[in-house]
Amino acid sequence: MPSAAETGRDPATATPEAFHRRTVSFTRRGGRLTERQQDAWDDVADRFVLDVPRGCSSTSVAADHRFDPVATFGRTAPLVLEIGSGRGEALVAAAQAEPDVDFLALEVYRPGVAQTLVGLRHHGVTNVRLAMVDAAEALATMLPERAFREVRLWFPDPWHKARHHKRRFVTLDVVPSVLRVLEPGGTWRMATDWLDYAEQMRDVIAASPLVVGGDVPRFHGRPLTRFEQKGIDAGRVIHDLEARRAEDV
Repeated sequence: MPSAAETGRDPATATPEAFHRRTVSFTRRGGRLTERQQDAWDDVADRFVLDVPRGCSSTSVAADHRFDPVATFGRTAPLVLEIGSGRGEALVAAAQAEPDVDFLALEVYRPGVAQTLVGLRHHGVTNVRLAMVDAAEALATMLPERAFREVRLWFPDPWHKARHHKRRFVTLDVVPSVLRVLEPGGTWRMATDWLDYAEQMRDVIAASPLVVGGDVPRFHGRPLTRFEQKGIDAGRVIHDLEARRAEDV
């Protein structure tokens, strides 16, 4: 029987009220898979896409579920978390470049996950796993504390209309959750092509007593993707930022 993540349907026990308890930073888009994406899904999804027990919706996480990196990857290795991996261009390239690092990606858009599987299969990459979950829930409960060397957030949805800014992922409220999973000395890396979102990221870093950081040169481990190139072609400037635990500096 297909899982809720595969079908995009919510569990029968879910209620409308359950989905509106808080504002989320994403919209759960549908979309048909291409023939190539479906073939990759059928071939390797069982290997790379985690079977996450659900709570009240198809992107939620059961409160008692915990991600075990050693059991998942079959080894002990440095861990990198990518939030909102999209079509997986940056993720697959990073995993290729660092085969001794294990990468966990959180992405709710099924065609994006399927396209990532296409890339993983094509390049023979094995050190990646994907979870189709709400990142806020995963950070709060599912992921182990102080386990990840880096948390990466590349080009999150800018929610560029002012009335939608409350949906942006980078807020003061999310800082403790990111730090919960970041290991001592670890780095939270961000990039955006929207100036006002970059300003919000700077403001969050400056306002939080828990982190220090700000603008940095382009991260060498982030390849130029087609998505980023579209922003550049539209005349937008790319902003890279980093944050670290204040206690680590």
